[in-house]
Amino acid sequence: MHLTFACFPYDRVRPLIDGRVRVEGAALLPIPLPSEESFPRAHNRAEFDVSELSLSSYLMQLGRGESPYVAIPAFVSRAFRHNAIYVRAGAGIDDPKALEGRRVGIPEYQMTLGLWVRGILAEDHGVETDRIAWRTAGTNAPGRKERLPLVMPPHMDVAPLPAGMTLNAALLDGSIDAIVAPSPPAAFTAGDPRIARLFPDAKAAEMGWHRRTGMHPIMHVIGIRRDVLARDPNLARRLLDGFQAARTMALEEMERAVAASFAPTMLPWLEQAWAETRAVLGAGLWSHGVAANRPALEAVCRWSLAQHLSPRALTVEELFAPGTAEG
Repeated sequence: MHLTFACFPYDRVRPLIDGRVRVEGAALLPIPLPSEESFPRAHNRAEFDVSELSLSSYLMQLGRGESPYVAIPAFVSRAFRHNAIYVRAGAGIDDPKALEGRRVGIPEYQMTLGLWVRGILAEDHGVETDRIAWRTAGTNAPGRKERLPLVMPPHMDVAPLPAGMTLNAALLDGSIDAIVAPSPPAAFTAGDPRIARLFPDAKAAEMGWHRRTGMHPIMHVIGIRRDVLARDPNLARRLLDGFQAARTMALEEMERAVAASFAPTMLPWLEQAWAETRAVLGAGLWSHGVAANRPALEAVCRWSLAQHLSPRALTVEELFAPGTAEG
């Protein structure tokens, strides 16, 4: 079976892309794409046989009975998110609770980053995120839109900024008070003192949160188009095994790189950064499977309903193809 496979070429996926790891009974035809290109093509048009998916958009479509894909618990993208909240200096937002009643920009309300940030703000800091006025636009370039239509209750204030506006410009001119975004606003990158992170030491906040919760936020999953899986129901398990093998190979490559007498990357303190990461995340670093990730998966199911994205409560088991949720 020849399968088109859309995914960014992450180190933990690359062995599947370059053929060092093979999936029994399938020939993967890699289409290396960044998520901003693959997600609309997958979620809106189901163009690929196997695709990287936005976890939040997948939950929305699954809850609505509209998902063209079935996921496997291969979590190819993860990111801690305390560092993704930017505020306008002088706006009086000195703690998370002060975001209530403010206008906060985000590229898309439905995006997985927003799901995690709102969940963390609500459960860790008591923020009533429904009391925030959410404004959507591209962070540094205009034109960003919700990839799936939202169905918000009447009390929610979620609306796009005017055409041509960016979150960066809106924060600087006072149209919004804060930004939640995966990439920093251009003014912050340029060192503009008018923009600061809500959590000044975001790394410490993220490590502390991880130690309390055990979670490493899952951003993206891998989906198999339903018609493809119907032709070979065992493909899901074999594909998950392939992602597990690719992850193991990537970890081994990193260990060899750290131990090498020459620097394989331009990161000068690679050994120290890797040791710190290992110390915090432990043996479960970038783990696939349900068992090691159940708290995070239960959280996103809970939050998707609470944040008016999924129209019904989802269970962890129904997220994944049969035969892949046991381990």
